[in-house]
Amino acid sequence: MQREGHFPVMLPEVLDTLAPQDGGVYLDGTFGGGGYSRALLRSASCTVHAIDRDPDAIKRGQPLVAASEGRLHLHQGTFSAMEELAGHHGPFNGIVLDLGVSSFQLDQEERGFSFRHDGPLDMRMSTDGLSAADIVNGEKEQALADILYHYGEERRSRRVARAIIEARQSGPIQTTGQLADIIRKAVPKERPNFDPATRSFQAIRIAVNDELGELERTLETAPGLLAPGGIFCIVTFHSLEDRMTKRALARLAGRMAGPSRHTPLAMQQTEAPSFELLHTRPRTPSDQELNLNPRSRSARLRALRRLPAHGASA
Repeated sequence: MQREGHFPVMLPEVLDTLAPQDGGVYLDGTFGGGGYSRALLRSASCTVHAIDRDPDAIKRGQPLVAASEGRLHLHQGTFSAMEELAGHHGPFNGIVLDLGVSSFQLDQEERGFSFRHDGPLDMRMSTDGLSAADIVNGEKEQALADILYHYGEERRSRRVARAIIEARQSGPIQTTGQLADIIRKAVPKERPNFDPATRSFQAIRIAVNDELGELERTLETAPGLLAPGGIFCIVTFHSLEDRMTKRALARLAGRMAGPSRHTPLAMQQTEAPSFELLHTRPRTPSDQELNLNPRSRSARLRALRRLPAHGASA
């Protein structure tokens, strides 16, 4: 039975895009609650390698490993390290990433991801490295403002950073509830059903887990692990991730704007691309999914296919 609150986002669209085949080998770079891996195993007689940096997710997946009869293999680590962790099991017929925070993490107050639960200010997807509390209590005002502005697109980043600095003069900020209250007092509510703490919590979480660096490294690595005809499928949840993904996939598919006439010929791309975009525009969740899982409202799915032969048409 699926844990309450855990929904594999855009699962029908992901399966439709990957089109799993018997005998195929697939990589789930963000195992989480195992939704994509489980669906892949059910859809075809295939093998799945799955990665997660969260040791709790690896433990949670062991019953599924046992039930898969050797078809599911879990690897603990970051998905940017997929080549080192699982590359020797490829090439892969499909690779999928869900860049959202796992519902298990959001719903566990002790993980400190959500302002909807009062818990320790942690936000680490793994169990090591700097926590959110370290950043909130240790960074200088300008550095905090930069994190909030660049990663959360918070227009009032300086005001929030200043409020955090002032609040921590009375003692360290230790819980998500404390931090959320500080932000809410600093930022007026823009619209119903949107918490003023949303952007700042997103920004701090991204900084704690180096999420954009993870994505950048993966966008450079994953396409090279695909088999001919293999598909790279990514579900993003905010504009920063989506812009990075859109540009990287477009570049691989030869869809970037033409070079300047001043660019030396030796630097201009002359070979036909080895990849193609599967959708010119991102796919979005169905109305049915939005009704069942409001967390999916910002999800966008983009996909890239490796051409069967270099420069060949599909």
